[in-house]
Amino acid sequence: MNFKLSLIWNTRHIDIEYHWVGVTVADAPVMVFLHEGLGSVAMWKDFPDTLCQRLNMRGLVYSRPGYGTSTPRAIDEHWDVNFMHHQATDILPALLQALSINRPWLFGHSDGGSIALLFAARFPEALAGAVVMAPHIFVEDISVASIRVAREAYLHHGLREKLARYHDDVDSAFFGWNDIWLSPAFRSWDITPELAAIRCPLLAVQGKEDEYGTMQQVHGIRSQCPQTRLLMLEACGHSPHRDQPSQLMASVKNFVLSDE
Repeated sequence: MNFKLSLIWNTRHIDIEYHWVGVTVADAPVMVFLHEGLGSVAMWKDFPDTLCQRLNMRGLVYSRPGYGTSTPRAIDEHWDVNFMHHQATDILPALLQALSINRPWLFGHSDGGSIALLFAARFPEALAGAVVMAPHIFVEDISVASIRVAREAYLHHGLREKLARYHDDVDSAFFGWNDIWLSPAFRSWDITPELAAIRCPLLAVQGKEDEYGTMQQVHGIRSQCPQTRLLMLEACGHSPHRDQPSQLMASVKNFVLSDE
């Protein structure tokens, strides 16, 4: 069952869609799932529940503002270069506080992985650990090229209709993400220097056939955070939880249990 949490952000009231998965034991550790740039609660499907059941954890899945059934962007709202910083330092802390979640694990995919890293850097004592899957720490040409392809698919080749099943306002979700990633100002976005502040255990996952990023992303994370474990998956694109779910779950379980 999905719930809504009301917050104040950018001087207006917003509703955040969230859903509990995994075990129902009240004092079980919590893993918070942060979706990709076009994701939502529904787009994770059953992956968070299956993973949390295997880990004997509770899972919190939520849709960021502009996605799923959370409050869409205002008509005149355009995200700036630091939009992921705002999610990491404003929305996520407010959500955790409102739901009384202390020292969770984070599991972030793509933009959600970047947000997880930014949160870990800003609040180094606040996490038990983090898994970042296909994260971005700087902008690569391959990312921009694939995001341009996604725009064409959205405008002309049916991607809008597919995504509309997962978002109340699909244009809010798509263009909030696509416009900023394709803006000239975003080409200089680089969070690499901030990562050195991270203290928690990290597992960085990258598919070797990821169309949105290269191995330089996860190697860059480990260069700043020597405690990082790397998982590089064969026959895997930008979504390891769909392309290689069994191997991913086994590796995450080994990582989490070894750091308890």
